[in-house]
Amino acid sequence: MIQALVFDFDGLIFDSERHEYDVIRGIFAEHGAELPLEVWGWCIGRAPGSFDPLAYLEECTGRPVDRTALERLREERFGARIAGEGPLPGVEEALREARELGLKLGVASSSPRAWVEGQLGRLALREHFDCVRTRDDVRRAKPDPELYLAVCDCLGVEPAAAVALEDSPNGLLAARRAGLRCVVVPNTVTAGLEFGGDDGFLRLDTLLGVTVRDLLTRLAAE
Repeated sequence: MIQALVFDFDGLIFDSERHEYDVIRGIFAEHGAELPLEVWGWCIGRAPGSFDPLAYLEECTGRPVDRTALERLREERFGARIAGEGPLPGVEEALREARELGLKLGVASSSPRAWVEGQLGRLALREHFDCVRTRDDVRRAKPDPELYLAVCDCLGVEPAAAVALEDSPNGLLAARRAGLRCVVVPNTVTAGLEFGGDDGFLRLDTLLGVTVRDLLTRLAAE
C-alpha cells in the first residue's frame, strides 16, 4: 500500500531547469558557441558543480572567459526569468489531493537547501511537505539513492511504500535504486533525454488533469 509521495523539486515542482538552460545557452551563443542538450542533460538532477559550463565554454571557444562576470550575468538573467513564476501545472492540485488521501509528502532534491526551502516558501508550498531533504543532507546526491532513502527514513515509510515523482533520468535512477516506484513527468528540457525505455515506471506528459487516486490505481495495476 502506498503511504507517501516524494517529489523532486527542480523541473518537477518548479520549472527552473528550462530557465537555467535557456540562460546558459544564451551566454554560449553570445560567445559563438553551442551547448547541446545531450551535454547539458548529463548534469540535470545531479548536485550543483557536477558540470562546469564555463569550462566547457572555454573548451568550445579555445579562449578563457571572465568567470566572475559571466557568473554574475547568469545569476541576474536567471533571477529575472524566474521572478513571479509559479509551480508547474498540476503540482498544487496533486499536493492537496495527496493530503486529502492521507499520504505523507516529501521532497528529495540534489539542489542546496537554501534554494529549495527558499523557493518552496516563495511558492507557498512548504507547508504541504512533512520532510525536505537536499544535497546538504547527504554524502552523495542523485543518481545515488541516498536522498530518497533519507526522505523515506524521515517520513517513517519503507521505500516500497513510496512513489517518487521525477523529471530527469538521474532522478529516475536514484528513485529506482532506492526501491521506490516512480512516476516520470519530463519538462520541456528533459523530455528530449533518454530514460531507458518505459519499463518499470509510469510516464506522464503533465500532472495537470491527472488525479493522485488515478496514479495510484495505475501503479498498482503494473
